[in-house]
Amino acid sequence: MAAAEPVAAPGGGSVPVLFCFSVFARPSSVPHGAGYELLIQKFLSLYGDQIDMHRKFVVQLFAEEWSQYIDLPKGFVVNERCKVRLVPLQIQITTLGNLTPSSTVFFCCDMQERFRPAIKYFGDIISVGQRLLQGARLLGIPVIVTEQYPKGLGSTVQEIDLTGAKLVLPKTKFSMVLPEVEAALAEIPSVRSIVLFGVETHVCIQQTALELIGRGLEVHIVADATSSRSMMDRMFALERLARTGIIVTTSEAILLQLVADKEHPKFKEIQNLIKASAPESGLLSKV
Repeated sequence: MAAAEPVAAPGGGSVPVLFCFSVFARPSSVPHGAGYELLIQKFLSLYGDQIDMHRKFVVQLFAEEWSQYIDLPKGFVVNERCKVRLVPLQIQITTLGNLTPSSTVFFCCDMQERFRPAIKYFGDIISVGQRLLQGARLLGIPVIVTEQYPKGLGSTVQEIDLTGAKLVLPKTKFSMVLPEVEAALAEIPSVRSIVLFGVETHVCIQQTALELIGRGLEVHIVADATSSRSMMDRMFALERLARTGIIVTTSEAILLQLVADKEHPKFKEIQNLIKASAPESGLLSKV
């Protein structure tokens, strides 16, 4: 199908855009000056039930000059009628898992009092979780905390110091990806990586991780700081998540990756946190 001749939109109005995905093509419109993020949102609103968000995609623009699609130019904004398409990449993209404090947020999930007698190795994961939160404070990393139905399950355990947390939210949904959490992440435009820990591995942690990677974020699950009532559920969840492209790692690896250099100004303080090895929280025990 040939692209229509470009028609400039009046300032501040909407611009007609043809959105193509697979064999489909749907005319719609976006605000004048819309960029990449708004185009992605529109694709999701039109084709969300058909898009596998675990895949990587590229947005392309139909270029009259070449009579074919080209990769969306950097900094592109819509200022005239155009045709765009969403193309799933066929190649496998390796997740490198690089972490920097400026692009990382910590998610602490449902570390609550009523779970204490039920969750395997709960004392160990509390200890590791506190270590992670201390590291986050030292490195200036935002922390988002949720509590599952705190009216019935109690607040976050006293051992976990939530001083300086960006957000502490009650929830009933299993995933931590609530509207308030999405709004908080939107306030951190540089965020690329989420470090996730808490309970339960096969429920709230798993569902949170899958939703986050569906939004294009890289997820690091701290294996020694997450657990379930059943070791079978815990271990199978970690295996499943690793196969999905989520990075399953340890607390010490996370903290040392974030400082990256012995000359980092906070290295000594982080070193003091990990001087005693973290408890294995049952990870090396037979299931």
